[in-house]
Amino acid sequence: MSFEVTPIPCLSDNYAYAIRCTKTNEMAIVDPSEAAPVIAWIESLCDFHAHVPRDSRGHVKGDRKISAIWNTHHHPDHVGGNVELAAKTTPRDVIAYASDKGRIPGQTKEVMEGDTFKLGDLEVSILHVPGHTTGAIAYVVRFGNETAVFTGDTLFLAGCGRLFEGTPLMMHTSLSKLAKLPGDTKVFCGREYTASNLKFAHHAEPNNTDIKARIEKVQAARAKNEPTVPGTMTGELATNPFLRVNSPAIRDTLKIDPATNEGDALGAIRAAKDSFR
Repeated sequence: MSFEVTPIPCLSDNYAYAIRCTKTNEMAIVDPSEAAPVIAWIESLCDFHAHVPRDSRGHVKGDRKISAIWNTHHHPDHVGGNVELAAKTTPRDVIAYASDKGRIPGQTKEVMEGDTFKLGDLEVSILHVPGHTTGAIAYVVRFGNETAVFTGDTLFLAGCGRLFEGTPLMMHTSLSKLAKLPGDTKVFCGREYTASNLKFAHHAEPNNTDIKARIEKVQAARAKNEPTVPGTMTGELATNPFLRVNSPAIRDTLKIDPATNEGDALGAIRAAKDSFR
């Protein structure tokens, strides 16, 4: 692997992520909702693998400072740790979408759809994915044939975010954009919602054997207190009802007319999920 991603649990069910280029040791932090868990992880180096160069005291050699903070959207449970983390680690950039300027604490760099930059040897590109918020973005990280995407609260594993600022059509367009990434793309989302999302997915499409198999896998992981991230885009296409708006089974279960357009169908699925218990 040319990059490593470490989920850092924050708040009650959020994830920040540390992504590290294994060739240059450069790191970025994605969506630090609070600073303390991230700082503790950096200082302890608890999740670095043994092959990282260390000095005689066991400390990582070379630059282990955070190069950047990447924010996917402006909600406090994704940006609440920005200022404290930046003060502690002095990153080069705090990155967020241009329209979120003034809503992101400590933002220093504005990005737009299609912008690219590097983290060490890794290529990073920006996708604008409004729906949950109008300024939501995803960070697509590539090295050779390896791809990962950080989706914030737009695409969850087996679900999607609530439509606080955007429309169903916006969310459908954004999810369709993400769905075009390679099938083996690793999906890192903002929250540990997978088990509850799959419960709804099974309700909406009860005969989907991929959903049933995924539920068993997720239950086993959570029983060991392991994160369910990352997923893959192939897995999402097979089990995520918000990427399966044309499924006859879903439309039948949720009483969505077969003639309903895809954007309105997503809105109906989202409304059903919002009231699902």
